[in-house]
Amino acid sequence: MTRISAIDINCDMGESFGNWVMGRDEEMFPLITTANIACGFHAGDPTVMRRTVRMAKQHGVAVGAHPGYHDLEGFGRRRIQLGPDEVGALLTYQIGALRAFLDTEGMPLHHVKPHGALYSFLRDDEAAGLAGARAIHALLPGVMIYWPAPAFGTVFCDELRQLGHPVVGDLYPDLSYDENGTLVIKRKITETDMDFALGQVRQFLKSGQVHTEAGTLVDMTAGSICVHGDGDHAVELAAAVRQTVVDAGVAVQAVSA
Repeated sequence: MTRISAIDINCDMGESFGNWVMGRDEEMFPLITTANIACGFHAGDPTVMRRTVRMAKQHGVAVGAHPGYHDLEGFGRRRIQLGPDEVGALLTYQIGALRAFLDTEGMPLHHVKPHGALYSFLRDDEAAGLAGARAIHALLPGVMIYWPAPAFGTVFCDELRQLGHPVVGDLYPDLSYDENGTLVIKRKITETDMDFALGQVRQFLKSGQVHTEAGTLVDMTAGSICVHGDGDHAVELAAAVRQTVVDAGVAVQAVSA
């Protein structure tokens, strides 16, 4: 196995809206290397987007677009059936808005990472996946895509690869995997098990594998580790994940195209 020499740490950011605050962005930024910024549909608003981009610039953090369904009330976690043209327009609108804020700060758009139920729709619906991939390519040829590891076997990812886009596998150490290496999404939110999450990070850095719910090990190809900024112990977990990576002798840095 090729030794992992560097890993990215990413976090969903800019998810506040008006006077409603979501996440601990200011505390998280020093701990991460890339930020997935909400684009105003599932979370965020123009003022929050601009402020979050400026914080990313201040901390030297790369910025990716985190587009979701137009569903502020449901935080983008409710599936909405859309036609291919609607999917393409939804992505173009949101990614284009964030890119405008980045342009004003002289920053590039590093990647695109679909959010929540929109991610699931792009994964499960072939027509939506194809339309989404082509819309992203038309707007940003060659831009990286962040996708839950293992990032293979979907029309969305396959089409983007064929169009020349790198697809970066995203590891979720605080979530469980089945024996096929697929994320097991819990409907009931529970407190993060820090020991489990850090154990998954150590195992991945050591062997390129993670533990499954069945107690076995499964191979995992990932270039980034996702930490969440909205839990009770989010900052503490992010700091511990970063320290675990450093202790393993692995560099913490954004993925390069």
